[in-house]
Amino acid sequence: MRIALDAMGGDYAPGSIIEGAVLGLKALPEIEKLFLVGDTRAIGNELKRLDFQDPRVEIYQASEVVSMQDSAAKAVRHKKDASICRAVDLVKNGSAHAVVSAGHTGAAVAACVLKLRTLKGIERPAVACLLPSQRNIFVLIDGGANPDSTPDNLVQFAIMGSVFSKHVLGYKNPSVALMSIGEEDTKGNDVTKEAFKLLKVSSLNFRGNIEGHDLFENPSDVVVCDGFTGNVVLKTSEAIAHAIFSWLKHELFLNPLRRLGAKLAEGAFKSIRKKTNYEEYGGMPLLGVNGVCIIAHGASSALAIKNAIRVATESIKHEINPQIVREVQSYNEKIAAPATPFG
Repeated sequence: MRIALDAMGGDYAPGSIIEGAVLGLKALPEIEKLFLVGDTRAIGNELKRLDFQDPRVEIYQASEVVSMQDSAAKAVRHKKDASICRAVDLVKNGSAHAVVSAGHTGAAVAACVLKLRTLKGIERPAVACLLPSQRNIFVLIDGGANPDSTPDNLVQFAIMGSVFSKHVLGYKNPSVALMSIGEEDTKGNDVTKEAFKLLKVSSLNFRGNIEGHDLFENPSDVVVCDGFTGNVVLKTSEAIAHAIFSWLKHELFLNPLRRLGAKLAEGAFKSIRKKTNYEEYGGMPLLGVNGVCIIAHGASSALAIKNAIRVATESIKHEINPQIVREVQSYNEKIAAPATPFG
């Protein structure tokens, strides 16, 4: 497996990115080549600081960086030597099987769409976010690639999320739900109500609408929404988890008796913190592009980057893109087929 890592993307690049690359190489012997894409001198200095050498590492020069202030589409068109653009180029020309980036999400999406194109039958790619629930992990799709989506887009997101859940997470017949403001099919906006009708006649294991209060307690295996809603859910849930642990820590250390109780429950607290820590999940696959792209959190630590690289290897291994193309084609054929008249 050959992976291109955007070494200059992220709040703590290149330091944490290179540290994560080192952790990934140590933990994942299946990696044949890891391209570290970015400023050669800066990357070399980080490797020297870490006293790390590995024949699988290849530094690939890129002189520009897409900043968070840049317009995604303009940056990809005008900053042709940006690290994310060069990393995607390596996938395009076949040198790498996957790209991983913790940089500008919009730029990563734009670079993949412009350079790799979408899979046959896919109108728009979508970010698949892995989130924890009481019983297991579920997929929230779209996590931010498409602020505005059509009913047909939402159906395709559902298909891609279902394929990912089945082939990567191992769920035999993934259940699918549509994010809305009520369980009834009459609830929601025009887009979700039309998407409900389309999902209902699809071959997916569609369970209907899901509301926010059921999202983490009783979710389906795949929860579908537009990228605006998904990104708000993602960032809000992350902030709530952080706030609750902060409040809990404050309350538990107010007196000795509470501190004793906290010590006794330390194992439970660590377990929940690990379950809600985005670093453990690594990165989010951008599904629907003709290649493998993993988008990591902008504030990714070395552990998060290591796990994002792991997600990339898993995505390469399971070859889900051909599965997505087949499922979308099957759905399109089904809705195009004339209805059978009643005898």
